[in-house]
Amino acid sequence: MAELTHPYYPLGAKIADYSPNQTPVLELLFLAAAASIVLLGVTLAVVSYVRPTLRMADRIAILWFVLSGSLHCFFEGYFMIHHDHMASAQDLFGQLWKEYALSDSRYMTADTLVLCMETMTVLIWGPLCFVVAYLIANRHSLRHAIQVIVCMSHLYGDALYYATSLFDEYVHGRAYCRPEPYYFWVYYFFMNFIWIVVPSYYLFDSITTISAALKKHEESAEGRKTQ
Repeated sequence: MAELTHPYYPLGAKIADYSPNQTPVLELLFLAAAASIVLLGVTLAVVSYVRPTLRMADRIAILWFVLSGSLHCFFEGYFMIHHDHMASAQDLFGQLWKEYALSDSRYMTADTLVLCMETMTVLIWGPLCFVVAYLIANRHSLRHAIQVIVCMSHLYGDALYYATSLFDEYVHGRAYCRPEPYYFWVYYFFMNFIWIVVPSYYLFDSITTISAALKKHEESAEGRKTQ
């Protein structure tokens, strides 16, 4: 039997020039968490200074969309640019991707669906997340219309991501995740499920807000007709 050259599943996946991460997992996760905290802290400070009267709920929404936009444009943008030589990377983003890919090796093989989906995310949905954050900060009337589009893109993308991977595993018998439960439940399931739960909340918020505004507009129009 040939000696395995990488830790990813399926074991026969062709992953050239693989080299193990040089940074311990806990250190990688700490650096990622620290960078996220700094980003959110700076964003909150800027928003609080520029828009001191903004509601706390809107400030939290801005934090969410700035975090999403940053992950999409920069972290996922790294994958889009370096997808063909990820396995040998030793910089922070490269090592983080190699760690995450233990739950989904498609990121190591430049899978067509994953690459196309991530490219759209980087070029379209990431920038639109920043647009939504800007619209919230400025109380713009287009906020909820654009927010619906962005939230739907997250829900559709996550559903497609889950469905294709699980279909390959249970129908074709091709698993992309290592067998340890940690990789499936923490990396694959939980880290992606966040982008179902939170966008669902903001999608509902936008739908109810738009519905209430239209109802108020119709009632006002009916009132003018009866005068």
